[in-house]
Formats: sequence, structure tokens, C-alpha cells
Amino acid sequence: MSAQGPEKQPATTELDARYSSALTPRPGAADVTATEWAEAQRQLEAAEIFWVSTVRPDGRLHVTPVIAAWHAGVLYFSTGPGEQKARNLAHDGHCALTTGGNSLTEGLDLVIEGTAEQVADRVVLEEVVAAFETKYGHHMTSPEGTFHGMGDAIRKGDDMVFAVAPGTAYGFGRDDGIYTHTRWTF
Repeated sequence: MSAQGPEKQPATTELDARYSSALTPRPGAADVTATEWAEAQRQLEAAEIFWVSTVRPDGRLHVTPVIAAWHAGVLYFSTGPGEQKARNLAHDGHCALTTGGNSLTEGLDLVIEGTAEQVADRVVLEEVVAAFETKYGHHMTSPEGTFHGMGDAIRKGDDMVFAVAPGTAYGFGRDDGIYTHTRWTF
């Protein structure tokens, strides 16, 4: 995947009224609209932890937390080649990355569905390392950081980087009792 060029925008944005406050007679419900993709992107850029869901060869699910960087319209994460998620993605690249909060009354939870592709292009890898270092700061750049050395591990090939361009994305918004369920199709 190349980080060059304009970011891909959703072909469709839909509010699913079945799971939104549009069907609930309460103040403010009549004004319920789909979440703008720009807001979802802001949340993807800011989120620190994501959960990646992959499928094992026997069909069982595997879910684990990862750090990820939204860069040029693509969500990037890394893993060691022997880790379960890497083995699963070698078998089946379909996956979902989720992020959000644990509040019932506020926030925006996001689900990005797509196909993970391993990144081999050195230019893109450098851009991804820079995106990780910018986003996670001292966690990656200082010797005391949780992920210190990850950039070098990526450069040496000891860590694999995967790119997930959204195929479909979902946003589950909550704002003081007003709920939205938005679907973006790419």
C-alpha cells in the first residue's frame, strides 16, 4: 500500500435507524444524523489502543490488543512473525480492528473491516514508523518506552507491518442518550 495520493473516501454513508435514536421519541432524537467520516478519522488518529480480530485456520477467532496508526487513509499495526495474529493473517487476511470507549452515555466506538496486507515497501515502512513515533511519542522513542526499538525491529524485518484499508467501517456514537449507528462503505 502506498501512502501517496488522496485518502479514499466512503462511497456511501448510512445511518442505521434500527440502532439509532431516530426511532426513539425523545428530545433531540429528530436531529439524529450519520456520523461524518471526518469525525471517525479524527477518532482513529487519536485512539491509542485497538483490538484486532483475526480467524485461525480452524475457524476459531483470535482477538488481541495492538497499537495502530491511521496514516493516509489506512490503519497500520505490527506484530512479530511468530505471533498468533501473524499466523492467522498468513492463512486469511480478513480482519477487523476496533477502538472506542467503555461509556454507555458518550463516545464513538469504531470498527474497521478489511483485508490486512503485509507492507514490504521501504518508503511506506519509514512513513509508518514515523507515524507510530509521532503518535506514541516517548512510548516508542525513549529507552524507557514500552515499545522502544519497534521502529528498528520494523526496519530489520523482525516485526511485520500490516495495512488495513477500510472495506466497511461502523461507528457507534453515544451523546447523552442519543445513539447513532453509522455504516461507511468504501
